[in-house]
Amino acid sequence: MTFAPEWLALRERADAEARAADLLDPLRETLGRAPAVIGMNRTPLVVRDLGCGTGSMGRWLTGRLDGPQHWVLHDRDPRLLALAGAAMTREEGVTVETRQGDLTALRADDLAGTSLVTASALLDLLTADEVAGLAEACVGAGCPALLTLSVAGRVELDPAEALDAEFTAAFNAHQRRTDDGRRLLGPDAVEVTAAAFQALGAAVITRSSPWRLGPGDAALTGEWLRGWVGAACEQEPHLAAEAPAYLERRLAGDLGAVVHHTDLLALPGAA
Repeated sequence: MTFAPEWLALRERADAEARAADLLDPLRETLGRAPAVIGMNRTPLVVRDLGCGTGSMGRWLTGRLDGPQHWVLHDRDPRLLALAGAAMTREEGVTVETRQGDLTALRADDLAGTSLVTASALLDLLTADEVAGLAEACVGAGCPALLTLSVAGRVELDPAEALDAEFTAAFNAHQRRTDDGRRLLGPDAVEVTAAAFQALGAAVITRSSPWRLGPGDAALTGEWLRGWVGAACEQEPHLAAEAPAYLERRLAGDLGAVVHHTDLLALPGAA
């Protein structure tokens, strides 16, 4: 699955405000104990951003980590990789390289020397086997993983309508669909990922990271709502008859939305 740069740009501020910043304290503590960081001659942290998109995670995180950093940006889409690499190379003390390919194929040997693995809005697009492979790679390489903004399957719209629950259920079913033989995790992703890391001896911390959209977020709210309704209708075609009037009512006023996500931090060897 690929995403338009325009959509990623539209959501970047909401993503940044939603990410659970309190997970950075235990992460920084763990990174600070790494042998390459202790002492006067600090080598750069090596951060791999999986499914990097246009690099929004890097723009959010680079200034929140100490010292020099080398980011390895992974994505299937060469257009997004070019945008991400160009944006991040402007940061002082940060070097960047890009790698195009299937991030689900990464194994522990591929992560040798990696200080941190990050991803944003990725886990719900993976299967249980792919998540297990990611956990095995990170734990095998001994590197923490900060995996943010996974869909939680809960949406609160204000004002509420009776149809909200039906669209939510259909959207969640769409997120759990089988796509080209792959059974996607959707809203189950964080629970499955946490279990995979914990089974390998990692400590796991999760935090809520909701989008809170108000009157000032009309463009993002509208684009998100249309996509949310469209996915629900794809899953449950009978909803298509309700969708036009539903969208018209919802977008006519000052719609508020809380779109729930979850952030996960896994710390290998810390359980």
